[in-house]
Amino acid sequence: MRKIIFILYSIIFSAYLMSEEIFDSLNFNNDNILHPYNSFQRPYLNYKTLSDLDENKPDYFTIYGPELFSSYNSTVPYGQNDGALWQGKGINNKLSIGVFFKYNGLSITFKPELVYSQNLPFDYVTPNSAYSIDLYRDKAGIYGYYGIPSIDAPQRFGNSYLLNYSWGDSDIRFTWETFTIGFGTQLIWLGPAEINPIIHSNNAPPYPKFDIGLKKTPITIFSWYAGDFETRLWIGYLSESSFFDKDNSNDHNMISGLSLCFSPSPIKGLSLFINRTYLSPFSFDNFYTIPKLFIINLKHGGAQDTWDQRASIGFNYFLIDSQTNIYCEIGLNDYGPSLDGYIRYPFHSMVYTLGIKKLSYINEYISNRILFEISSFEMSQDFQFQWPSTFYAHHQITQGYTNQGQWIGAGNGTGGNSQYLSFEFFSKYWNLNIFFHRSNPDNDWYKYISNK
Repeated sequence: MRKIIFILYSIIFSAYLMSEEIFDSLNFNNDNILHPYNSFQRPYLNYKTLSDLDENKPDYFTIYGPELFSSYNSTVPYGQNDGALWQGKGINNKLSIGVFFKYNGLSITFKPELVYSQNLPFDYVTPNSAYSIDLYRDKAGIYGYYGIPSIDAPQRFGNSYLLNYSWGDSDIRFTWETFTIGFGTQLIWLGPAEINPIIHSNNAPPYPKFDIGLKKTPITIFSWYAGDFETRLWIGYLSESSFFDKDNSNDHNMISGLSLCFSPSPIKGLSLFINRTYLSPFSFDNFYTIPKLFIINLKHGGAQDTWDQRASIGFNYFLIDSQTNIYCEIGLNDYGPSLDGYIRYPFHSMVYTLGIKKLSYINEYISNRILFEISSFEMSQDFQFQWPSTFYAHHQITQGYTNQGQWIGAGNGTGGNSQYLSFEFFSKYWNLNIFFHRSNPDNDWYKYISNK
């Protein structure tokens, strides 16, 4: 399951009827790179969707794309941060085109995707023995995950090609000053990570969601500018893949999430953030999980662990003079047994992603950026000896932290680690990315097997 990848990543052909900022996994906004950090003010802090990138735009109508992404995997499936696309063995394509309309605070985005995967056969690990019963026959019993059984993450999505349609980055939204409320399927990217954000990325297919909150908002105290604040609350409707089980009663789960971020004015370029999510079966009875997003209870420990919940904290720091960006996100899955438990086991269930980016200018037309990001999602030592598990799974939700069979958080997946180094070159009309990526998908699998 270990693999080392070296790719000369060259050209993705895109034809633009009108030039526009497009949310992308590795480079979601060229302006972030082609402009100096001290002259470009981002319209977001921690919570990013396509609509958040358009916050500073005047009323207008435009066309997105068309965009065509193509990849070819010669031996095994590989790919992440690609939305509705699952990049199996063989040829993979994603085609997207859309329109955007904004007037008097009301905006409508329609940007669907058509995805195709050749999905050729390959040798994969035998699924977990828990999937051998009739409930999973012809589904996870054949294609299911090999590690912890409570994960809907097929190793292969059936035995034929895949052709799917997705609503993509579509939504309808109303914004008044910094207050915003909307409904749609726009993909969320949380935090500063560019490869493996812990709580939410655009790796999984988009899902219907409602969100409400404040976009980047200046905070003033008695005429003193204290900094910028951002918060967003969302509720989403997750779906099981077609290759998990035959129980139609558990096909959908609810995700509720809260994102808070503050950028203090005394330390220019610094942002501090907190993210938290709950998973629960989708029913109106479970909507009371939403207020619990605002409550931290250290007294009852695991007794409050009724739903599958995760949290992350971190910082994003731009060193403006050197045009260097340092960031870190630390994630937790599972409560310690109490405050005393955190004192004894401060790293209980902890995972992390950290990175550094350095921008430089070759000449007035070409810019260069070096990116180095590392991630670790393996179980903490105390956790694996108590009851073996993994970060993106919990027994309460049998599908794990997934939507339609793909990871909602880091595309690298659960239980593994990742190291990524890239050298990117940009101009107004093209970009070139040469990168080295080592991906070790799931060390927790070995720990799970050894503890059985």
